[in-house]
Amino acid sequence: MSSSTATTRARDHLGVTRLTGRALTSWLHGLPGVDRVGCDARTAALGTRSIKTTAKAWAIDTAISMVDLTTLEGADTHGKVRSLCAKARVPDPSDPSTPQVAAVCVYNDLVPVAIDALRGTDIHVAAVATAFPSGRASLQVKLADTRDAVQAGAHEIDMVIDRGAFLSGRYLDVFDEIAAIKGACDRPESEGGPAHLKVILETGELATYDNVRRASFLAMLAGADFIKTSTGKVSPAATLPVTLIMLEAVRDWRDQTGEMIGVKPAGGIRTSKDAIKYLVTVSETAGEDWLDPARFRFGASSLLNDLILQRHKLRTGAYSGADYVTID
Repeated sequence: MSSSTATTRARDHLGVTRLTGRALTSWLHGLPGVDRVGCDARTAALGTRSIKTTAKAWAIDTAISMVDLTTLEGADTHGKVRSLCAKARVPDPSDPSTPQVAAVCVYNDLVPVAIDALRGTDIHVAAVATAFPSGRASLQVKLADTRDAVQAGAHEIDMVIDRGAFLSGRYLDVFDEIAAIKGACDRPESEGGPAHLKVILETGELATYDNVRRASFLAMLAGADFIKTSTGKVSPAATLPVTLIMLEAVRDWRDQTGEMIGVKPAGGIRTSKDAIKYLVTVSETAGEDWLDPARFRFGASSLLNDLILQRHKLRTGAYSGADYVTID
């Protein structure tokens, strides 16, 4: 989708003849406000649900299939990425029935390494782009960053929004940038088709729940295929309340447009218990259509280890030591 297509689509959705900063501000600030107390209470209640036996086994396998196994460190090497990809392909070598993960997420210069290591699988390669994690670069640099990853074969692009522009109320600038990056994800069908665009809101820097809702709708309006909570480099990262708000946004967006947009909480989700809380929230908020790796992901590194350990416990009845899983 080109930026001009995104603008036309947004103009039609807002019911205006010309997309302006004023029109976009009016629309975003016209969205229903978030009841912070109610939101926090709702997620607290959802987090108390007890999931056991066969339902727990299903939830653990579903969570594994939704993991974007991630390494985003300055010290990342080809060897580390290949090791991570091997784990993505075979999460538990002792149990071949363990699902594969959804994707491996790396910096864009390591995309070719991951593509090669995952060849012959359905596991996607996701690349962080647009001057991740700060987003502090010119649009030309961000576009070059994105095109580099797309040309290298990335199936998915995780971009960061310009939080400074958003918090300054320059919503049209943020919209234009997302739409431009979406255009840079284009790729001929003969080369795999367009890369999917995940838009990282960095909710820990957005200050209010109302801003999380506005940023979610702004990203979807500009063409996001997924909206993502965080880079994992800012605290707080993913939380249940902000994920609930984003799930409400994608649910309402489908009601308005018929389009299904994915949600990806990332950062700070480390245990099976946490992952199951998120799956309950997905089911109770957006609905079962989102209980699918095509619509919901976990951005995580250590989470997979705990899911494997809990899966092994359900299968054998005994807890395994930490050395049962690899240290990534």
